Amino acid sequence: MIDSSGDTAQTRAAARHRAAIGNPWALPAGSPRPRRLRTTPAMRRLVAETRLHPADLILPMFVKEGAQDPIALQSMPGVQQHTLDSLVKAAREAVDAGVGGLMIFGVPEKRDEIGSGGTDPDGILNVALSRLRDELGDDTVLMSDLCLDEFTSHGHCGVLDAQGRVDNDATLERYADMGVAQAEAGAHLVGPSGMMDGQVAVIRRALDDASHTDVGILAYAAKYASAAYGPFREAVESTLQGDRRTYQQDSANRTEALREVQLDLDEGADLVMVKPALPYLDIVRDVREMSDVPVVAYQISGEMAMIEAAAANGWIDRDAMVLEMLTSIKRAGAQAVLTYYATEVAQRLHGV
Repeated sequence: MIDSSGDTAQTRAAARHRAAIGNPWALPAGSPRPRRLRTTPAMRRLVAETRLHPADLILPMFVKEGAQDPIALQSMPGVQQHTLDSLVKAAREAVDAGVGGLMIFGVPEKRDEIGSGGTDPDGILNVALSRLRDELGDDTVLMSDLCLDEFTSHGHCGVLDAQGRVDNDATLERYADMGVAQAEAGAHLVGPSGMMDGQVAVIRRALDDASHTDVGILAYAAKYASAAYGPFREAVESTLQGDRRTYQQDSANRTEALREVQLDLDEGADLVMVKPALPYLDIVRDVREMSDVPVVAYQISGEMAMIEAAAANGWIDRDAMVLEMLTSIKRAGAQAVLTYYATEVAQRLHGV
């Protein structure tokens, strides 16, 4: 009912409520109060919409040929170039913590124009894969970086032509051989990361022809040319000359990423990846909405380095920031995340 002054019974009751508690700005009785669901840690856990689980995390690992002891990386605190023995030990620690998978990168002693070490059964990456598969069996998902950049003398992800340009189709032949070599070494998933046109189809055909039909492909489907790869290049002792902008994606482009992902899906990718993660959460969401296979994102070395540098200066809470970033990547749509924090976070989630 509205009286002659225009007030309703509800507004008069609200006014009496505010007067009764001595606060003229108090919300009327029955007003929405979303904060009720944030009152305690237990309540926040109960209603959390996004959760991290150790099995969501994939640990990237580096193994250095000829290393006698693990070598700490200055730009990535806590990350090492492993020996074969320390690689197995750290891998077992990760698996015991519940980490979902391991992505292995090799750092060879010798490199050449075509990246021969990438297909050599006695090359460091294939030896490491074989050793890990023997030690871990099917206790984890063993993944291998399928790219030539760690093995080429020029540091590019493919074979160069006479003009010094990356030759897409000549590179595909090397990728086919590399995929088979990694499958034979024990990889459950191969991870083509070179952004060559047609790479997934060629690798899938090569694997099938070699009777490795159960070996899957984790396609680096939307990999951007980022300024945040610097610490990784320390980790693999990159010899890159120039840049990779003729094959990695332009950071300004969104529609192009979806086209790249769709091509990889059509070619038979079993999982698709967005890399980097944090600057491209819009792409992660887009890919999740279009993809009918699992979506993975890579929290890359520069993302880690920014956390560590800010924490070292006392500007942020390191541990809280790590969880916040990983949660944001999952919230955007990634079902799994490659992160150098995988073992640490898995142990924290278990309360170790």
